[in-house]
Amino acid sequence: MSYINFAEYYDSLTGNVNYKSIADCIDKILVKHNHKSGITLDLACGTGSLTLELAKRGYDVYGADMSVSMLSIARQKAAENGLDIMFLCQQMDKLDLFGTIDTCVCVLDSINHITDKKILKKAFERVALFMVKDALFIFDVNTVYKHKTVLGNNTYIYDLPNVYCVWQNKLSANNIVNIDLDFFEKNGNLYSRTTEHFSERAYDIDYLKELLEESGFSVVGIYKPQTLDSPDEKDERVVFVARKLKDQ
Repeated sequence: MSYINFAEYYDSLTGNVNYKSIADCIDKILVKHNHKSGITLDLACGTGSLTLELAKRGYDVYGADMSVSMLSIARQKAAENGLDIMFLCQQMDKLDLFGTIDTCVCVLDSINHITDKKILKKAFERVALFMVKDALFIFDVNTVYKHKTVLGNNTYIYDLPNVYCVWQNKLSANNIVNIDLDFFEKNGNLYSRTTEHFSERAYDIDYLKELLEESGFSVVGIYKPQTLDSPDEKDERVVFVARKLKDQ
């Protein structure tokens, strides 16, 4: 998946996402767990909005994403903000960093984009491989409840100044939602259409805990976003905090 078409409109379609609020949540988690951010990786950073927000707060942060198109936008945004941030084009399950990291963050259901359990375990193992002892892995996921009751088989329409988007979901086995995006961009009196397809999978919380522990982590917290309260069965998104147990 290259997300070529999605990258062009990603920031417009996610205009309601409050990256400052997400960064506030990360700040609170670090304080709660008495952890200094140190060298931080923004995994599956997309167009770099969170990466930039963390950099502005003084984090020693860089980003990684599998999409060249997403990273191209991220690099442009960093340059426009006068920030010198390194961005790597890498898949989560094939992560190959230049050195160790103290913190890894991965937000906006990027983990859900991995629909194969074996690949997900490999991604967790690759993150652990490049972490120092006691490093923190902070990520959020869409829940099974959200996939079944919110995303489900629904269709959403986005009528934005620069694009008209039809977002169609189809729920299949294993809590996988298959997503079709049709973009209609006006050119004079005509519209040009492009299409993007990808899937997301929701995993049981207990399964994610088990997979993290098998990959060398100890789960030290599972929270509601922003509030850091304990999640309930109708939460649409939860935040995991896992600590790396030992050096490789």
